Amino acid sequence: MKCLGKRRGRAAAFLPLCWLFLKVLQPGHSHLYNNCYAGDKVIRFIPKTEEEVYALKKISHQLKVDLWQPSSISYVSEGTVTDVHIPQNGSRALLAFLQEANIQYKILIEDLQKTLEKGSNLQTQRNRRSLSGYNYEVYHSLEEIQNWMHHLNKTHSGLIHMFSIGRSYEGRSLFILKLGRRSRLKRAVWIDCGIHAREWIGPAFCQWFVKEALLTHKSDPAMRKMLNHLYFYIMPVFNVDGYHFSWTNDRFWRKTRSRNSRFRCRGVDANRNWKVKWCDEGASMHPCDDTYCGPFPESEPEVKAVANFLRKHRKHIRAYLSFHAYAQMLLYPYSYKYATIPNFSCVESAAYKAVNALQSVYGVRYRYGPASTTLYVSSGSSMDWAYKNGIPYAFAFELRDTGHFGFLLPEMLIKPTCTETMLAVKNITMHLLKKCP
Repeated sequence: MKCLGKRRGRAAAFLPLCWLFLKVLQPGHSHLYNNCYAGDKVIRFIPKTEEEVYALKKISHQLKVDLWQPSSISYVSEGTVTDVHIPQNGSRALLAFLQEANIQYKILIEDLQKTLEKGSNLQTQRNRRSLSGYNYEVYHSLEEIQNWMHHLNKTHSGLIHMFSIGRSYEGRSLFILKLGRRSRLKRAVWIDCGIHAREWIGPAFCQWFVKEALLTHKSDPAMRKMLNHLYFYIMPVFNVDGYHFSWTNDRFWRKTRSRNSRFRCRGVDANRNWKVKWCDEGASMHPCDDTYCGPFPESEPEVKAVANFLRKHRKHIRAYLSFHAYAQMLLYPYSYKYATIPNFSCVESAAYKAVNALQSVYGVRYRYGPASTTLYVSSGSSMDWAYKNGIPYAFAFELRDTGHFGFLLPEMLIKPTCTETMLAVKNITMHLLKKCP
């Protein structure tokens, strides 16, 4: 059956029929997401003139595209790399328009459903997982990740303590792993992944980091030093409701799943909901937009819970690291304005060394710099909030890739992505131990 009204953004005011059918699908069903993305395309264009920018913004609104990059149509300007997910029934119109307007474009993904099924056969993953131990080179559902956390809490009690900091909008526990050798008066590093639901490589990295710490702390002097001198608070899935929804209903869901009293569109961008220049440039006040800032700062229980925890422990949390995708960037404050942070030289030095360490593994290049100039201006972000609340090292990683796979990074690239990112994180952490007061 065809998926009607499935799109996010202003077109997502009505529940899709395919979502309703997914509720009753049995685990052995042959089509991922009930074949909802059959014939959908991902198309890249880079407008060269103001006229092209205007025309592309207009056609994007008309066709209700799902913007993959940048996160809001308002960011599109001359030279902006723009990736759009367009449903099958709109792709012909978009391609015809691009050709007629003589705007250059590239089809990144010809058939989204086929790419999904090729790169992420969920049923096959289930079988692989049930045969042996936990596999860090596949994507895991929320239930599997939380079961994994419970298991580590039981089997590695000397290094790991698991606890909850609250509940999500839909009532799911917000679990944290506290990693490190038990000691008083230790500084700490906060790491969160999965603030945006569709960015699955984020939670995969959080799990990888814990695995590497547990496996190498006896043999690797750097890791041993990190765990001896620091605590790591790790939140593998920040946006638990959205992440679960991206597995069961809509692979490309981004926001939380809270309800709005006046609109049928659901969810808030959890990275626009923080009390730092809230709902200013780069955020939307419309509940149907992907960058909706929410009705008020910290309206989302997930954001509120993390903000409360960070406020309570900010005296000893010295670094905040948040993992996103995709763009291959390492970003630091400010995101909401064009200005230089007071400790720029120290933070910039840490970023430079981290990016070089990352590149040394497979030659993958990351851009680095202030988020406002390196990516775009956005208000209400967790990174800016952490920095403004006294955490001196605040970074946001945009992991692989740069658009070839986009949000559908294949499982075969989990290991190389996490391996190189691990070096960057270790580099930042060692810099913290040497330099940061």
